[in-house]
Amino acid sequence: MAAQANKIAVHSLSDLKNTTDDALPAYFHTLKFKQIHKQTDVRLVLGYSAVIIAGALFYYDWKFGWEASKPYTAPAVAAYFILNSAFSYWLWFVEAGTVYEGEGKTGRVRIASSTKKHIPVYEADVFFTPAPTSSNPEQKIHIRAPMTRWFTSDGYFVAKPFQQWLASEIPVVGAADPSNVVEEIGRGSETERVLNVTGNNAIDVLEQLKASGAKVSTGSGRRRKA
Repeated sequence: MAAQANKIAVHSLSDLKNTTDDALPAYFHTLKFKQIHKQTDVRLVLGYSAVIIAGALFYYDWKFGWEASKPYTAPAVAAYFILNSAFSYWLWFVEAGTVYEGEGKTGRVRIASSTKKHIPVYEADVFFTPAPTSSNPEQKIHIRAPMTRWFTSDGYFVAKPFQQWLASEIPVVGAADPSNVVEEIGRGSETERVLNVTGNNAIDVLEQLKASGAKVSTGSGRRRKA
């Protein structure tokens, strides 16, 4: 299990979380998931629109003076306030900590991560829709794990245990990456079955993947630690 070259401060909770967040797109890319940027695009449009209005008013006032810009000041301030309020609402209540959203052959997934002060535990609200996404309802699970599971004591990120955790906890990820599904994040699965994940059997499929991993490990007589 190779570690990433960039070393971080293990006592910095923000560094631990940000590095973990940054590892999500790279992992999903290897699973052929296409990242969805819709929420980010809306946030950027709202933010840049507010900045453009403020900048345009400042330039007009500087170029033509207060008297010329006075009729436009109140509408511009109102528009800036509305856009800034919409930006804040979108950031806190729509995105709500979303760090990744994407879609692959096994379904769609959106992950919103968080941490609690001084506690190096990575928590995530995971919203997933098994394929076919047009006919299955969205489901939600909450997962959490200590970040020491995928960071070395000297501050290097190790991808394998992080990927095993995601594949073992999120059905649509486990279906896309069955080789990383482990039972109790401890025993490897070498199954290569083609899985049909639907809204009704997503959790059952994940349990089957874990069970198949247990059988493989029992046969080999070894217990592989993540």
